[in-house]
Parts: sequence; structure tokens; C-alpha cells
Amino acid sequence: MTKQLPDKVPTLRVVPLPADTNAYGDIFGGWLLSQMDLAGASEATTLAKCRVVTVGVDSMNFHQPVFVGDEVSFYTEIVRTGRTSIAVHVQSWARGRTEEVDKSRMVTEGVFTFVAIDEDRKPIEVKNG
Repeated sequence: MTKQLPDKVPTLRVVPLPADTNAYGDIFGGWLLSQMDLAGASEATTLAKCRVVTVGVDSMNFHQPVFVGDEVSFYTEIVRTGRTSIAVHVQSWARGRTEEVDKSRMVTEGVFTFVAIDEDRKPIEVKNG
């Protein structure tokens, strides 16, 4: 299944550096996962208007590698809202820094679930859900 680059502004954009590689010099999957979590949390926080915490990651897929110096853009979309939870689909697209945007390739995607919490870190109802 071919995915098309989302027609919206990315939630997060970042460039991986040599410190983000594994022992073989490839961008570490855990680095990508953490950036996706940041992007998803930003989207969930915007909806909940309060602090959120990650409670799960579903359907995580790594499609293509990311290389040092690539510009990686993270696109988010809320796919489900529960009483206290928000599920966010996150797509990661990479391109070489000198390549045109239309040369971007989807590298990862997954669904992250967040729970809205109060100041005492207790789950609270998502008011905009």
C-alpha cells in the first residue's frame, strides 16, 4: 500500500545526528520511537489541554531506514478519543536534506495512546473528547 505525504504542516520536524545511531551507524529505532512519542503527545496535549502520559503503542511499523542528516517530519492525527484517553496515529517521513519535499519517504508509522492526567498524575476526563 502506497502512502501519500500528508497535506498539512508536520507536528514535529527534526534532523538525526551521529549520536542517534546504533553500533552499525544506522539511526536507532528507539530514537525514532521517542520522536514519534513527542509528536503524538503534542497532538494529544493540544486536544486535552492538560498533561498527558503515554500508556501504549500499537501497530508500530518500520518501513524504511533513516540516515544521519535526513530531515524527518512527524505528522499526527487523532484517531480515537475515550473518556480519559486519546489515540494518535503518527507517520514519520524522511528526505535527504538536499532533496525536494516530493522525494520524502514514509519511514515509520504507529498508533500511540495517551491518558490525560491532573497535577497529582491521576487520570482525568478529556473535556474535548
